[in-house]
Order: sequence, then C-alpha cells, then structure tokens
Amino acid sequence: MHLTMVGTGYVGLVTGVCFANTGNTVTCLDVDAGKIEALSRGKCPIYEPGLEELMEHNIKAGRLAFTLDKAKAYGSADAVFICVGTPSDERGHTDLSYVLGAADDIAESIKARGPGAAPLVVVVKSTVPVGTSLAVKRRIAERLGAGGEARFRVANNPEFLKEGDAVNDFNKPDRVVCGVEDEPTAEFFRTIYDPFVRNGHPVFMMDILSSEMVKYASNNFLATKISFINEMANLCEAYGADIARVREGMCSDRRIGNQFLYPGLGYGGSCFPKDTLACIMMGDKAGMEATLSKAVHAVNQRQRDRFFDKIQSHFKGAGGLNGKTLAFWGLSFKPRTDDIREAPALTLIRKAVGFGAKARGFDPVANENAARELGTAATIAGDMYEAARGADALVVCTDWDEFKTPDWGRLSGALKGKVIFDGRNLYRPSQLRERGFAYFCVGRAPVRPG
Repeated sequence: MHLTMVGTGYVGLVTGVCFANTGNTVTCLDVDAGKIEALSRGKCPIYEPGLEELMEHNIKAGRLAFTLDKAKAYGSADAVFICVGTPSDERGHTDLSYVLGAADDIAESIKARGPGAAPLVVVVKSTVPVGTSLAVKRRIAERLGAGGEARFRVANNPEFLKEGDAVNDFNKPDRVVCGVEDEPTAEFFRTIYDPFVRNGHPVFMMDILSSEMVKYASNNFLATKISFINEMANLCEAYGADIARVREGMCSDRRIGNQFLYPGLGYGGSCFPKDTLACIMMGDKAGMEATLSKAVHAVNQRQRDRFFDKIQSHFKGAGGLNGKTLAFWGLSFKPRTDDIREAPALTLIRKAVGFGAKARGFDPVANENAARELGTAATIAGDMYEAARGADALVVCTDWDEFKTPDWGRLSGALKGKVIFDGRNLYRPSQLRERGFAYFCVGRAPVRPG
C-alpha cells in the first residue's frame, strides 16, 4: 500500500519506518526543510535504538521517502496518517491547530483526486482529546461540500510506543487499537497490521470515541501506578520500612504485577504528564471532576520537591547550596532516549541553581538537547566522571546502565564530597556504607557515615 505520514516526529517517523519495513511504500511529509534533508540522507533526528538502521535500509530499498511537497505526499496515497504534534498547556488544554491544518490539506488533496478516486483513509494517530477524530471528519467534509463524505473515511489508531523501545513495540505490539466506522476501514487495518500481530496479539476494532479514550485511560493508569509507588515509598521513609522489600511483597501478587511500580523521581517525558492533564481537562469540560487524576498529578509533582528537600537538608548545616557544585548523572527523562521533556534532572538543576549552586551534568545521549535547553544554567560534561570531578555531591536522575556499576575508586577520587543522592535506587545502601559514602535514595533509610 501507499501510506503517507503527516509529521516526522517521534510517532510519524517510527510508524512510517516500520510500515515501510513490511513492504509498504511510505512517504513522510513535514514542513521543516532542514529536517527533511537530513532524513532523506538517513540521519535520524531522535535517538531511538534500531530506528536509524531501519531508515537507511528502507530508503535504499525505495520504500521510504521524505518530502516537503504536499502534492507528492498525498497524490497516490491509499491512506494518510496524521502524526502531528498536539502540544498542551499547563491545564491540559490541547492545541489542535496542527491536526486541523492537516485536515484542511487533506481535503484539498481529495479535491485534486477527482470524484472517481477510491475513498482515502484518513487516520488520526496523534494523541487527541476524545471527539477530535470526528471533528477532523466534519472539517474535511465541510471543505469538500455536498457528497464529500463518500470520498474519504476517518479512523483513529492510537500509538503505544515506549521511548527507548519504540521499534520493538511497533513490531511486536501487545495490542493494536483501531477506531473505525465501517467494515472496509476495519479490513484496511487488519491488512496493514497483519505482519505485526502474527504472534497472536489482538487487533481491536471499536468505535472512534472509545479508541481515542483507550490511549488516555492506558497512560493515566500507568501514571497512577508510578504516583502510587512513590507515595508508598514516602510512607516507608516516614516509618523506617524499605520500599524495595515492600515492592517485592506487593508485586508477587499476580493481580498487581511488577510493571511501572518502581519508586523514583516521578514520571516525565511528553506522554504521562500531558495525558494525565488531558484527562483532568476532559473531566472539567464534561462537569465530571477527574479526582483521582488530579491526585495522581499532584503526587507526581511533589515527588521532585521532596527529593530536592533531601539535597537542601543535607547541605543546610554547611551554609546551604550557595556556592556548592552538584553533578547530575542522567539528563533524559528515562534511559535509551534523548528526550528531555519534563525530565526530573532539569527540574532539579533549575532548583539547585536558583539556590546558588553550580550544576554539571552528563547523559549518554541527551547532552546536546540538555545543553540547548539549560543554556548557562549548567555545564555539560563529556563523560560521567568528568561531571563528578570536584562536585560536592552526585545526583542520579536517570537509570542508564552505565551508571549502575561505576568505578567506585574513580568516582571517590573525582568527587569533592562523598555524597550521592540517588533518585533511581540504583545502589544497595550497604554497598555505599562500606565505601564511606553518604547515600540518600527513595523509600529507604539514608546512609550517614560515622
């Protein structure tokens, strides 16, 4: 099939590349000339394991192309996937201007096809508030005029891609969710997703409104689990329990499981904060207060403040943070990605700098993005030990593998103060006690040498 991806961000790029890799002809459309030029050379603008290699392979095979030309992108497409950004404000209100702009362009392309062309399948893949896909349908139909609805079909197909493992998630999905209004559209989805679900995982066909809601409900539930385990970790600290032991006892219950139940600095990235706020917004709009979602978001936001309080408290007797140097390991919001959106490290760095501290950070892949975002607020180091050199304390913010078993002798020699604030519980307290470190983590008793 000939498929067009509108938008070459995270979702559009991964979706387009993976569909091309199963034999479809895919054209990816964007308005950023520099980005399209780089993509056409096989240069991936995001760090996602395995993605650039698949890009290069499918470009060479002639199945994957990138363009600024709307006529070229839409001309021979059997289906168009809208994968544009849907930014939201701090209240969860979503900006749909890019989605509706894409709808307008698609309407013009349908006009250019002439009345005898096969109906174009228009798939909203961007995460959008419930009802948006049908708004896209109305928008296109209005611009086509009388009889226009017969010339296209609208569907919704939410993505469930974990950054850092997106290619694997697309190729081996737990499930595929499709919101459709008719059987031909359902058959279209069965056809294009068949190569990905031969392991027996389901393709769910449902109404469009339910399909849109599945994405929000899924992410909001996962966010709830993260906030829940962090609240339990805080209680463990207050009463002297160990969250690691508590978690083991909890997660052995098959009804609970062990996914997304790791204490830390709270969720980050673009999805969980954005989608939780969107649920709150949709509840307020419908007059149905999303009480639990509001609590989930509040607990998450407080988690970083609580962790920063530990840093401040430790240095209180030494004149506070003013003039101190803190090293930060991990600047992306999670490992295996260069995405720094809502990253805990950036929040902590800005708080520390606000109290007069100097910040030096390192991340295996997100250094460039972090430097651009932080500007003069932090110095970005070339490696993890350079970041630690001369620092009064180390703050671990992301659980990259290379941080899990450092050279303790080298780290001790680099740090000015043998103090670690571990927001990911990477180390055993006994391990740090033996080496003479002060160690502060999440949901476990601190280690205070001497």
